Amino acid sequence: MFRNTDENKTENGLFAVSFKPENFIPGVIIGFLFGLFYDLSKPAGSGLRRRNFLPGKKSEQCLLPSNNDRELKLVLVVRQDLKMGTGKIASQCARATWVSVSVSCSDRYLLRRWEQCGQPKIVCTCRKNRLREAAENIGLATFVVADAGRTQVEAGSKTVLAVGPGPKELVDTVTGKLRLL
Repeated sequence: MFRNTDENKTENGLFAVSFKPENFIPGVIIGFLFGLFYDLSKPAGSGLRRRNFLPGKKSEQCLLPSNNDRELKLVLVVRQDLKMGTGKIASQCARATWVSVSVSCSDRYLLRRWEQCGQPKIVCTCRKNRLREAAENIGLATFVVADAGRTQVEAGSKTVLAVGPGPKELVDTVTGKLRLL
């Protein structure tokens, strides 16, 4: 019936004190500033080094991989048997790139490395898109664009296969012999 006041302070006191504006707002600001200066997506000792190009020109900086890192790339394989127009191909490739990078690539460190080295993308062609199984068997991320069928091709047509981003050597084992678009 009568509660001990010490228990009441313990239950409500800590919770009430921690969410006061004078404690909460500085905590959010400190957390935001900490996040700006500390990059959680890059593991410690990643081996990336900064390098300046052309000292007389604009000071560009690129993070280059050291010897233990591998070059990364993304290959987009466009089906030529569908006879899509140039704009349709560009649209489908853009969608394949966006989705494969934002959804299929769950490794943030791999994505960060790919972005910092120029986001290499290669567009190739093929008659039939049967490379997906080969890419998935060796552990590469893949994404197939299925068209909505509103313009040039039938609904559900598989127009573009995105392979990667992944190590260049692995991607080349699947797509290395394809013709460039």
